[in-house]
Amino acid sequence: MNSPDLHSTPDLHNMWADAHVSYSSPSGPGVNYRADPFAEQTAAWHARLTQTAPNGGLLSDNAMFESLRSKGTLHLLHVTQSFDRIARHGTLRPSGGCLVGSLYCAPLTPTAEGLRMHNLAEYILTKEAPASMARSPFSGRAVTPLVLEITIPQGGYRGLVGTDYLRLGSIHLRNYRDRENLLGPKEQHVLREAVVSRVKNSADFLSLATAITLNPGPAEHKAFPRLLSETIPQLPILGYIYFEALSEYLMLYSRSHRTRQLAERGEFNNWLYKRVLFEGFPGTAGHFDLARFRPSFALLEQLLSQVDPSIEAAHARAHLTARISYLAAARFLGPGQITDQWHRVRWDFDQVTESFGPLLGHLIHRELRHFHRYPDFYHFFDEYKAAQAWNYWNYMGIALPFNGTMPKGEIGINPAYPELGYRVWRAELGDDGLLHPAEEVALRLETRLVNTRHTLMRDRRASGGDDTSTGGRRLADTLL
Repeated sequence: MNSPDLHSTPDLHNMWADAHVSYSSPSGPGVNYRADPFAEQTAAWHARLTQTAPNGGLLSDNAMFESLRSKGTLHLLHVTQSFDRIARHGTLRPSGGCLVGSLYCAPLTPTAEGLRMHNLAEYILTKEAPASMARSPFSGRAVTPLVLEITIPQGGYRGLVGTDYLRLGSIHLRNYRDRENLLGPKEQHVLREAVVSRVKNSADFLSLATAITLNPGPAEHKAFPRLLSETIPQLPILGYIYFEALSEYLMLYSRSHRTRQLAERGEFNNWLYKRVLFEGFPGTAGHFDLARFRPSFALLEQLLSQVDPSIEAAHARAHLTARISYLAAARFLGPGQITDQWHRVRWDFDQVTESFGPLLGHLIHRELRHFHRYPDFYHFFDEYKAAQAWNYWNYMGIALPFNGTMPKGEIGINPAYPELGYRVWRAELGDDGLLHPAEEVALRLETRLVNTRHTLMRDRRASGGDDTSTGGRRLADTLL
């Protein structure tokens, strides 16, 4: 597949630029006055999170950023349940479920005794991956940690630019419009009617969320929890926003002893939101779909009291109401949306595209995955999008893209990066809790995606597939 030429399509280049956030910018991550119709609110949120949250300083100063800024060798952990197959084929393949198309990793810190895992890496290796494997058809396989030693060329970009998957809506929409004739006329009609209906039936929530965003006062919004829960089945991407907002809140506002310990070594506490997910919804490891994440605020308060008693329930409820509203408005609406005249919207595909283009893109992206012919042509969408990302990253000199929604420790490897130096070891977890490289493995990064239905963190109940590499950025995340 030919890579898209970003230079000949400046609007596509701008879309990818808008899907990334700079943590090096003095104005803060996500503040983009060219494309953000809520730029004032975005700047206010940046100030609020960095200046008032107990752990807000980690948004700009953390161990992961320190390693990305360094000019030395970086060590990363990648977890797989198919080591034998990977070694036999001699390749590591990225996943469309990890930062568009990268190899999912988490940071490691070299010590004199071995490699210390970031707490996210520790959770994945010791908790999440084993639980996922235990519930999979491949429960007899071992979970294998791979250590990657990465050397970035001298000219590599050292800025802190992350990919925010919640900003990919416009790209999803554009890529669908470029390839919509892969679907037949009847399929196009069914898809268009389905996504327009979803938006129309979510208008009450979108209206309230926008009103709260523009006027984020302390007033209670009694209808918000109900509308949020009712709307998530209509807008599956809203479940992801709910989970992202909750995860962000827990990492920023926890005052627990464990959180303070991790903050001292420059890490957000990832175990908090993992525990909410897996302890609040037992048995979900390996097949939890965040599109269904919609616990009531009452249930959420109960879960939070169990996971972290330092969290104040009333503060969390008010914060999440405002934050979810902002993220929904800022990521879903087109810049020309008139929020007080939605009753005038003509609910046809073209006009909805103008008013709710980013949201429509997210909905189409997910809807396509449920089409019965999708396995025959998913690569025309996912691989084309990955090629766009690789092209943009190479243009910017980004070898190690990271999750820009929150710098919590999720790093991807750009498999298309030229002259990237890397070595790979199979590692063993010692009784000391450190990773120890056991044998070097000759593996090559390949610019071809693993089918996202066939990765360790995916739901295999329908696919029954195999994989050559773990790739899920998060359980059952089919967005990136």
